[in-house]
Amino acid sequence: MKQTITEYQFVDAIEEDTGNNISFDGARALFEYIEDYEDQTGEETELDVVAIRCEWTEYENIEAVLKDYEDIKSLDDLRDNTSVIEVPNSDSLIVQVF
Repeated sequence: MKQTITEYQFVDAIEEDTGNNISFDGARALFEYIEDYEDQTGEETELDVVAIRCEWTEYENIEAVLKDYEDIKSLDDLRDNTSVIEVPNSDSLIVQVF
């Protein structure tokens, strides 16, 4: 049994997960990314806030990412190694942990 959720429900679920570091705007960007992925692949995904917490991290900016990943030297380098979501109207990046 599956249930289709709205952007509002997705963002609300992310915000209610106290272990998650994703902002309101970041959650909206992640929702759009996941919807685009589903449209492109025809594959449905399940909302699992624990998996999202483990798989995705929001960073304030690229400099914060570079501190966590010594081998990464630039945004392009980061994109070559993992999925990166740029949060609109912000310097924030949501990075799939690798």
